[in-house]
Amino acid sequence: MDIKGTVALITGGASGLGAATARRLFDAGASVVLVDLPTSAGDAFAAELNAWGEVHVDAPGAGDRKEAAHKAVFVPADVTSEDEVQAAVDAAVALGPLRIVVNCAGIATPGKVLGREGVLPLESFNRVIQINLVGTFNVIRLAAAAMAATEPAGTELGGPERGVIINTASVAAFDGQIGQPAYAASKGAVHAMTLPIARELARSLIRVVTIAPGIFETPMMAGLPQEAQDSLGQQVPHPSRLGKPAEYANLAAHIVENAMLNGETIRLDGAIRMGPK
Repeated sequence: MDIKGTVALITGGASGLGAATARRLFDAGASVVLVDLPTSAGDAFAAELNAWGEVHVDAPGAGDRKEAAHKAVFVPADVTSEDEVQAAVDAAVALGPLRIVVNCAGIATPGKVLGREGVLPLESFNRVIQINLVGTFNVIRLAAAAMAATEPAGTELGGPERGVIINTASVAAFDGQIGQPAYAASKGAVHAMTLPIARELARSLIRVVTIAPGIFETPMMAGLPQEAQDSLGQQVPHPSRLGKPAEYANLAAHIVENAMLNGETIRLDGAIRMGPK
């Protein structure tokens, strides 16, 4: 599916993997709806993308980019809220055909079953599940309804499509470490629901693919000392470094463009297999 001229909705779109993906898709000619918390830098990032677009629309080689009139919009929302996510989907539909959804919103709150302060509170476990799993599903179901109502678009290699939904799991879905029962459970479930949803939405010409990143340079990782970041990067077989958000974004863009990618979880991890801790 051609990215140019479409509308993409990206959750967690104000920072990290989501921001990199929004930038990549915007650069390819898509309008982007950035969905993130009200406390995020979503407004500033949307303004940055729009300013970039205005500067480059008349640049040599821009071609008919003016006609695309693509733009970035920030919609504050909690992914677990039906009303707020619906408002974000409505904002996307108002810009044009919603054909791309990328679910990057999530948290990685650690917690052992039996920690130093006692048994892991059920509320802590449930919060991770609600945001990472239920929030992802909430976006999928509401966005899929909007996608299913659009006219199919042709692809470069032929065959109609209505859209593609890209979810974010984690290598923790397969190699969960001590202290990650909630996180691993949530990401394992995102992986597990990929195939059944892809099979169901196939009749609506919508693909569903999940990316399982390894250790990436994200705001969460930036809070660690540089020495700790370097140590983690050295655990990756090749390349021996942390993944870059742009590498996640490049894979997301390829998934959109490659119509045969469907119903699969793709590890993006430099061949790392996480140890117990």
